[in-house]
Amino acid sequence: MDILKASTDWAKAEVFSSLFFIMFGVIFLLATLGFYQLGKTEIAKTYIIPTLIAGSLVLIIGLGLFYANKTRINEFETAYKASPSAFLQSEITRAENTLNEYQTIVFKAIPVIIIACALGIIFFNTPIWRTSMITIIAMMAVILLVDGTAHERIDNYHKQLVLEANAEQALFQKPQSQQS
Repeated sequence: MDILKASTDWAKAEVFSSLFFIMFGVIFLLATLGFYQLGKTEIAKTYIIPTLIAGSLVLIIGLGLFYANKTRINEFETAYKASPSAFLQSEITRAENTLNEYQTIVFKAIPVIIIACALGIIFFNTPIWRTSMITIIAMMAVILLVDGTAHERIDNYHKQLVLEANAEQALFQKPQSQQS
Protein backbone atom coordinates (compact mmCIF):
# COMPACT_ATOMS: atom_id res chain seq x y z
CA MET A 1 0.00 0.00 0.00
CA ASP A 2 1.24 3.48 -0.80
CA ILE A 3 1.01 5.41 2.47
CA LEU A 4 1.91 8.72 0.87
CA LYS A 5 -0.96 8.34 -1.60
CA ALA A 6 -3.39 7.31 1.18
CA SER A 7 -2.31 10.30 3.27
CA THR A 8 -2.57 12.71 0.37
CA ASP A 9 -5.99 11.34 -0.62
CA TRP A 10 -7.21 11.73 2.97
CA ALA A 11 -5.95 15.34 3.13
CA LYS A 12 -7.56 16.15 -0.23
CA ALA A 13 -10.87 14.75 1.03
CA GLU A 14 -10.52 16.96 4.11
CA VAL A 15 -9.90 20.00 1.91
CA PHE A 16 -13.09 19.18 0.00
CA SER A 17 -14.99 18.64 3.26
CA SER A 18 -13.85 22.02 4.59
CA LEU A 19 -15.61 23.60 1.62
CA PHE A 20 -18.89 22.48 3.19
CA PHE A 21 -18.08 24.45 6.34
CA ILE A 22 -17.32 27.45 4.15
CA MET A 23 -20.59 26.96 2.22
CA PHE A 24 -22.66 26.69 5.42
CA GLY A 25 -20.88 29.72 6.86
CA VAL A 26 -21.84 31.72 3.79
CA ILE A 27 -25.43 30.44 4.08
CA PHE A 28 -25.59 31.65 7.70
CA LEU A 29 -24.20 35.03 6.61
CA LEU A 30 -26.74 35.25 3.78
CA ALA A 31 -29.46 34.44 6.31
CA THR A 32 -28.13 37.31 8.43
CA LEU A 33 -28.42 39.62 5.45
CA GLY A 34 -31.93 38.35 4.76
CA PHE A 35 -33.05 38.91 8.34
CA TYR A 36 -31.48 42.36 8.28
CA GLN A 37 -33.12 43.40 5.01
CA LEU A 38 -36.45 41.61 5.24
CA GLY A 39 -37.00 41.03 8.97
CA LYS A 40 -40.16 42.83 10.00
CA THR A 41 -41.04 41.02 13.22
CA GLU A 42 -39.15 41.25 16.50
CA ILE A 43 -38.10 37.60 16.34
CA ALA A 44 -36.82 37.97 12.76
CA LYS A 45 -34.73 40.97 13.81
CA THR A 46 -33.26 39.04 16.75
CA TYR A 47 -31.83 36.41 14.37
CA ILE A 48 -29.38 38.97 12.93
CA ILE A 49 -26.68 38.77 15.63
CA PRO A 50 -26.84 34.98 16.30
CA THR A 51 -26.69 34.07 12.61
CA LEU A 52 -23.88 36.58 12.05
CA ILE A 53 -21.86 35.01 14.87
CA ALA A 54 -22.64 31.42 13.79
CA GLY A 55 -21.85 32.18 10.16
CA SER A 56 -18.57 33.82 11.08
CA LEU A 57 -17.55 30.91 13.32
CA VAL A 58 -18.44 28.24 10.75
CA LEU A 59 -16.68 30.22 8.02
CA ILE A 60 -13.55 30.56 10.18
CA ILE A 61 -13.61 26.82 10.94
CA GLY A 62 -13.91 26.04 7.23
CA LEU A 63 -11.16 28.41 6.16
CA GLY A 64 -8.87 27.14 8.93
CA LEU A 65 -9.41 23.52 7.96
CA PHE A 66 -8.99 24.33 4.28
CA TYR A 67 -5.65 26.05 4.86
CA ALA A 68 -4.37 23.46 7.37
CA ASN A 69 -5.14 20.49 5.13
CA LYS A 70 -3.97 22.21 1.94
CA THR A 71 -0.54 22.86 3.49
CA ARG A 72 -0.52 19.38 5.04
CA ILE A 73 -0.54 17.82 1.56
CA ASN A 74 2.89 19.30 0.78
CA GLU A 75 4.20 18.53 4.27
CA PHE A 76 3.24 14.87 3.85
CA GLU A 77 5.54 14.43 0.87
CA THR A 78 8.47 16.11 2.62
CA ALA A 79 8.02 14.12 5.84
CA TYR A 80 7.56 10.85 3.97
CA LYS A 81 10.72 11.35 1.91
CA ALA A 82 12.70 12.18 5.04
CA SER A 83 11.65 8.98 6.86
CA PRO A 84 8.75 6.76 5.80
CA SER A 85 8.70 4.90 9.15
CA ALA A 86 8.70 8.07 11.23
CA PHE A 87 6.01 9.54 8.98
CA LEU A 88 3.87 6.43 9.42
CA GLN A 89 4.21 6.48 13.21
CA SER A 90 3.52 10.21 13.48
CA GLU A 91 0.41 9.85 11.30
CA ILE A 92 -0.85 6.94 13.39
CA THR A 93 -0.41 9.03 16.55
CA ARG A 94 -2.07 12.08 14.97
CA ALA A 95 -5.00 10.02 13.67
CA GLU A 96 -5.51 8.37 17.09
CA ASN A 97 -5.49 11.77 18.81
CA THR A 98 -7.98 13.11 16.28
CA LEU A 99 -10.27 10.09 16.73
CA ASN A 100 -10.21 10.63 20.51
CA GLU A 101 -11.09 14.31 20.03
CA TYR A 102 -14.02 13.35 17.82
CA GLN A 103 -15.31 10.98 20.49
CA THR A 104 -15.12 13.66 23.16
CA ILE A 105 -16.08 16.82 21.32
CA VAL A 106 -18.20 15.86 18.33
CA PHE A 107 -20.06 12.84 19.66
CA LYS A 108 -20.45 13.85 23.32
CA ALA A 109 -20.13 17.62 23.83
CA ILE A 110 -22.06 18.74 20.75
CA PRO A 111 -25.12 16.56 21.47
CA VAL A 112 -25.11 17.88 25.06
CA ILE A 113 -25.01 21.44 23.71
CA ILE A 114 -27.91 20.66 21.37
CA ILE A 115 -29.95 19.19 24.23
CA ALA A 116 -29.19 22.18 26.48
CA CYS A 117 -30.24 24.60 23.74
CA ALA A 118 -33.43 22.62 23.05
CA LEU A 119 -34.27 22.89 26.74
CA GLY A 120 -33.38 26.57 26.62
CA ILE A 121 -36.01 27.09 23.91
CA ILE A 122 -38.60 25.69 26.30
CA PHE A 123 -37.56 27.73 29.33
CA PHE A 124 -36.57 31.09 27.81
CA ASN A 125 -39.40 33.25 26.53
CA THR A 126 -37.50 36.22 25.13
CA PRO A 127 -36.95 36.25 21.36
CA ILE A 128 -33.16 36.84 21.56
CA TRP A 129 -32.67 33.77 23.76
CA ARG A 130 -34.86 31.59 21.58
CA THR A 131 -33.26 32.69 18.33
CA SER A 132 -29.82 32.24 19.87
CA MET A 133 -30.67 28.69 20.97
CA ILE A 134 -32.15 27.83 17.57
CA THR A 135 -29.09 29.23 15.77
CA ILE A 136 -26.72 27.31 18.05
CA ILE A 137 -28.65 24.10 17.34
CA ALA A 138 -28.39 24.78 13.59
CA MET A 139 -24.66 25.47 13.85
CA MET A 140 -24.06 22.32 15.92
CA ALA A 141 -26.09 20.29 13.40
CA VAL A 142 -23.82 21.56 10.62
CA ILE A 143 -20.74 20.59 12.62
CA LEU A 144 -22.18 17.12 13.32
CA LEU A 145 -23.06 16.67 9.67
CA VAL A 146 -19.64 17.58 8.32
CA ASP A 147 -17.57 16.10 11.15
CA GLY A 148 -19.55 12.85 11.12
CA THR A 149 -18.27 12.14 7.63
CA ALA A 150 -14.79 13.41 8.55
CA HIS A 151 -14.73 10.96 11.47
CA GLU A 152 -15.46 8.08 9.13
CA ARG A 153 -12.69 9.19 6.78
CA ILE A 154 -10.04 9.49 9.49
CA ASP A 155 -11.13 6.18 11.01
CA ASN A 156 -10.61 4.44 7.65
CA TYR A 157 -7.32 6.30 7.17
CA HIS A 158 -6.16 5.21 10.65
CA LYS A 159 -7.01 1.59 9.84
CA GLN A 160 -4.93 1.82 6.64
CA LEU A 161 -2.01 3.25 8.61
CA VAL A 162 -2.19 0.52 11.25
CA LEU A 163 -2.34 -2.19 8.57
CA GLU A 164 0.73 -0.72 6.90
CA ALA A 165 2.58 -0.48 10.24
CA ASN A 166 1.75 -4.11 11.02
CA ALA A 167 2.91 -5.20 7.56
CA GLU A 168 6.12 -3.20 7.98
CA GLN A 169 6.73 -4.70 11.42
CA ALA A 170 6.11 -8.26 10.16
CA LEU A 171 8.57 -7.64 7.33
CA PHE A 172 11.36 -6.80 9.75
CA GLN A 173 10.73 -9.57 12.26
CA LYS A 174 12.45 -12.89 11.83
CA PRO A 175 10.38 -16.05 12.09
CA GLN A 176 10.80 -17.94 15.42
CA SER A 177 12.63 -20.87 13.78
CA GLN A 178 15.35 -18.56 12.38
CA GLN A 179 16.03 -16.73 15.68
CA SER A 180 17.77 -19.70 17.36
